[in-house]
Amino acid sequence: MPVKGMSENWSCKIAPAELLSKTTELTQKFREVYDTVAAVPDNEVSYKTILKTLIDAENKYTSKRFPLATMKHFVTDSALRDASTEADKILQAFDVELSMRRDVFQKLTVLEKKNEDLQPEEERLLKRYIVYGKRNGLHLPEEFQGEIKSLKTKIKDLCIQFCKNVNDESTILEFSEEELFGMPADFFGGLKKLDSGKYQVTLKYPDYIPIMKKCRKPETRKSLYIAFQSRCSKENYPLLQEIVQMRHKLANMLGYPNHASYATELLMSKSAETVGTFLSELLEKLRPLWAKEKEYLLELKEKECKELGIPFDGKMNPYDLAFYTSLVESTKYAVDHQKLKEYFPMPVVTEGLLNIYQGLLGLKFNEIKEVELWHEDVKMYSVEDLSTGELLGYFFLDLHPREGKYGHACVSELKPGCLLPDGTRQEAVAAMLANFTKPQKDKPSLLDHDEVVTYFHEFGHLMHYICSQVDIAHFCGFAVERDFVEAPSQMLENWCWETDPLKKMSMHYENDHEIPEMLLNALTKSRMANTAYQNLVQINYALFDFRIHSSPECDIKKAFSDTYKEVLDLETLEQTNTPCSFMHICDEYDAQYYSYLWSEVYSMDMFYTRFKDGKVLDPQVGMDYRKKILKPGGSKDAMDLLVDFLGRQPTQEAFLCSKGLKI
Repeated sequence: MPVKGMSENWSCKIAPAELLSKTTELTQKFREVYDTVAAVPDNEVSYKTILKTLIDAENKYTSKRFPLATMKHFVTDSALRDASTEADKILQAFDVELSMRRDVFQKLTVLEKKNEDLQPEEERLLKRYIVYGKRNGLHLPEEFQGEIKSLKTKIKDLCIQFCKNVNDESTILEFSEEELFGMPADFFGGLKKLDSGKYQVTLKYPDYIPIMKKCRKPETRKSLYIAFQSRCSKENYPLLQEIVQMRHKLANMLGYPNHASYATELLMSKSAETVGTFLSELLEKLRPLWAKEKEYLLELKEKECKELGIPFDGKMNPYDLAFYTSLVESTKYAVDHQKLKEYFPMPVVTEGLLNIYQGLLGLKFNEIKEVELWHEDVKMYSVEDLSTGELLGYFFLDLHPREGKYGHACVSELKPGCLLPDGTRQEAVAAMLANFTKPQKDKPSLLDHDEVVTYFHEFGHLMHYICSQVDIAHFCGFAVERDFVEAPSQMLENWCWETDPLKKMSMHYENDHEIPEMLLNALTKSRMANTAYQNLVQINYALFDFRIHSSPECDIKKAFSDTYKEVLDLETLEQTNTPCSFMHICDEYDAQYYSYLWSEVYSMDMFYTRFKDGKVLDPQVGMDYRKKILKPGGSKDAMDLLVDFLGRQPTQEAFLCSKGLKI
């Protein structure tokens, strides 16, 4: 069935050779546009001949390239995934080629000097193009250009390979039922049982996380932890070393002391020094709280060891943390997560989540069923403005794990919302990918509360992408500063800790009963459980990321171990090499992982200021949020969006309060 505004075949039934052919054709056509712009005589340079030509071409180019490069994350055919990976390499190399077009950069500088009367988005894009050109060294002597281009292309290729290795990882371990002592009965229903009586366990989240949280056998947790934290060690460690060194070399060539300084220049933080101060100050504030938390964790461990009749070693091991922090919630806050899961069946959570977002943001979702998609698990929806009926875009939900699929949770851009050359609006299209447990024969997929939070968070990214109403594809959706991109979705995570939204997303899968008030109250209070630990884990990754991109000659494995010791006062296991599967640093968060904590400052300020006191389902506040935070996309500075929504400059007060820290 034809779908309005959709010419693409989302069954993704395309031959690998055809996908690569389309990729080559796309680059050729877009290169011709750049050649045309470069050939414009300086006396004929104008908005129409230069900027408008580039805008129209980029809008079309991004619409075509996104599907070609992102199929690798979700299609079932391994040959097609490989072709999409190759297409991504071709397109990223082409991006580098375009970014190094000195002749086009020269035309943009001529246009800038003419001071034409431009629309705000157009003026913003022109300034961005000039800044990008300088950050690519186009203002430097021409002899630097070849090496800069070579470095940028090589870095992108290695990053793509790094991420592919992690996605393709397929380790399987075998454990007996005794070795999985403590796991609930329904967990075994999702595992393959061998003739030997053992169960196969993968390193995917639906297997790994429950075992680390619930299995009472420390030997099992240790062996699984080592396998998980040493994923892709052999193939990815040399890649990561080379990537970090080349990033540093490139930054030096462009006049920056290190990659961290280069990476933060255009972000809200503005400088590496600001980020370092932010992380170190937060670390010091959390240290006393972590000391108390760790003391309690050790008390729980000593008690557990006595019950099991095993020696107590008097310390927290990395493979102990998930188990005992989970135990904190059940002992200190009386949260029974296994019981809670019974109230979060996937269909109920999905229906409640969709209804909350529709009501809050003034939207209407319609499931589109008569269309063939890339997998039977995938669902497609249209998004309309509730009051006007205007079609805003489409989204896909691809929520269960399968071989070769992206292993975490994310939102993939498939088509940007923007204006076409004829002035009509192109609707945005995006897909949410997740890895929630698949339903079993006798019961639906049951989500734990962490998964509900993840679901709500990622769906927030979908709404950011689809609700943005910009003219230029370059600014569509979450094309904001990297250290603000998580803030809108982090802000919406708060709904998963509020009573009314939780009731709308829950119902017992067997008898349709509501969550008992006692269980619900225990859950909402448990938000303060393990506060220091959860945030120190983030600080650990952020500091490690920052350090290897500030001192590129350091031993990467040792840098992670040293940072882990400094932040958590714990020793890593020699057999592990966590950086080799830390995809963020090869997937656009290089020297920017701090963004999660940084943007949480703003997310909490937005929530406490506008939504906290009884307004989490208020459609007026929700519409204000949609218009002032989501609708502009990246067409304005993030700080301007915040000030507009808050009515003042943002502060850290709400963020620190949410961590249990005194102001």
